[in-house]
Amino acid sequence: MSANHSGPGAGRRLPVLAFCLTFCFAVIIGQLVHYQVLDHSALAATANRQRTWTKEVASNRGYIADANGHILALQVVEWQIDVSPSLVAKPDELANRLAELLGLPREDIYRQLTSKDPWVRLASRVDYETGEAINALQVDGITCIPIHRRSYPEKELMAHALGIVNNTGDGFYGVEGYYNQELKGTVGLRRVEQNPLGEELPLPPQEESFARPGASLVLTLDRNIQYIVAEELQRALEEYGAKSGTVLVMEPRTGAILASYSYPNYDPNNFAQADIDLLADPVVSKMWEPGSIFKIVTWAAGIDSGTISPGTTFYDEGALEVGGRVIQNWDRQGHGLVSMVDGLVNSLNTVAAYTSTSMGKDTFYTYLRRFGFGALTQVDLASEGPGMMKLPGDSNWFPSDLGTNSFGQGIAVTPVQMLAAVASVANHGTLMQPYIVKEFIIQDEDGPRRITVEPMAIRRAVSAETAATMTDMMVQVVEEGAPKAAVPGYRVAGKSGTAQIPEPYGYNPTDTIAAFVGFAPADDPRFVLLVKLDRPSVSPWGTQTAAPVFQAIAQRLLIYMQVPPDDLRVALDQ
Repeated sequence: MSANHSGPGAGRRLPVLAFCLTFCFAVIIGQLVHYQVLDHSALAATANRQRTWTKEVASNRGYIADANGHILALQVVEWQIDVSPSLVAKPDELANRLAELLGLPREDIYRQLTSKDPWVRLASRVDYETGEAINALQVDGITCIPIHRRSYPEKELMAHALGIVNNTGDGFYGVEGYYNQELKGTVGLRRVEQNPLGEELPLPPQEESFARPGASLVLTLDRNIQYIVAEELQRALEEYGAKSGTVLVMEPRTGAILASYSYPNYDPNNFAQADIDLLADPVVSKMWEPGSIFKIVTWAAGIDSGTISPGTTFYDEGALEVGGRVIQNWDRQGHGLVSMVDGLVNSLNTVAAYTSTSMGKDTFYTYLRRFGFGALTQVDLASEGPGMMKLPGDSNWFPSDLGTNSFGQGIAVTPVQMLAAVASVANHGTLMQPYIVKEFIIQDEDGPRRITVEPMAIRRAVSAETAATMTDMMVQVVEEGAPKAAVPGYRVAGKSGTAQIPEPYGYNPTDTIAAFVGFAPADDPRFVLLVKLDRPSVSPWGTQTAAPVFQAIAQRLLIYMQVPPDDLRVALDQ
């Protein structure tokens, strides 16, 4: 007799099972409706974000050339070669090939290819051709990454004027810093799809905006003139035992900077290894008390204001009290009755102080501002400083400053400020804005477009008559007071300076800064030139150190610029 397993309980289980299944199907359908209908847009957007990414496309930084078209800075591609040793199938064969291409010991490469590390850098800064050859091998485990880098073919020669570009592609100092945005251009964007491993799929980008290359710059700098001043400055630093120095050359009619060189400097190709204090350009960033070269400004202001004339006389006793301070001549001697020409030729501090105090503080400092002191020149070089000029009414200005400022003490200037001021005398009294970029080359869709920078007159510093008078007096200064600056066959206008160096508790008792500034030919200046030597040990005087450097550079510039001697030039003009 068999057991009967059917009963009233079995009939009840079937509806319960059907209800559970129906409920589960309802939940699943509800979730499907929720994900497929209600949350469809949000989930689709999330999925799209996960499988797509936006990639920046770097723009090409513009090149920089000198006035004659020689390339001074350009963008180059170098390669970084990495290896994942676990993916390398034939390390023996690969080591032989890479050693041949990279010029490295095979044993070192083989050791890296068989390393237990998950990732090893084989080489960095590999040249473009070698990197292309390695990339063409298409070997598993080898990754070739192109790196865009700034290259400076002239190395130290143009370092300060050009500046640097860091690893993020941003420029600092010099024209690289001043025109960083123009040189960089505009990056492009590509929105692409990727696989689960993060690799880009070979599909057309969903969105794309093309990178725009940066502008290229043509400078007013002449590489040949730069080489001349660099060679002569290096020779002078060694000959006179100076710690450092600067030479700046400008075209007085336009304000165009023809050469700008300072030493010590650095190689911008390897700026990371340089002393950080060397990166800033001394021409625009380093102030100094100019000393007696500043007397050019004082005499010009005195003549233009009608306070003095070349024939005005002054009895020099060797000392003059101004505002409670006794001012003495450099030789500590009195020279008796002297004219203003004598005072400039012999660089007498007492005559300078007499001139400034006779003008009065309001007139004197008005002229200093007209010459551009105490303000930026607006030259297109990054990190320019305004110098330092105290004015009447300032808490740190004293009546004695009216005397000491007249011969370049107690006032600080940058080389570009000082040269621009003297250039205004060479330019018939008109102060020009210094500039170093003369042309922009813009890459448009229709091809390169050139934009020329026009010279800019800032203001009239003194009258043309005053400038002519000052030029004649400065010629006499060279002929009688600084013959080591004279260039045979040419009238040269100039002035030497020997400046004391301020320290926390007064002036250094022995060290000086020697300088000479001038222009040639005096009647039709082709250039104005500043030579500055810091702490020369052979002689402290500008007439003995800076003046001969001025002569050497000026003589070579007149030959390079093909300027005939004065007699021949006058005869040709007739």
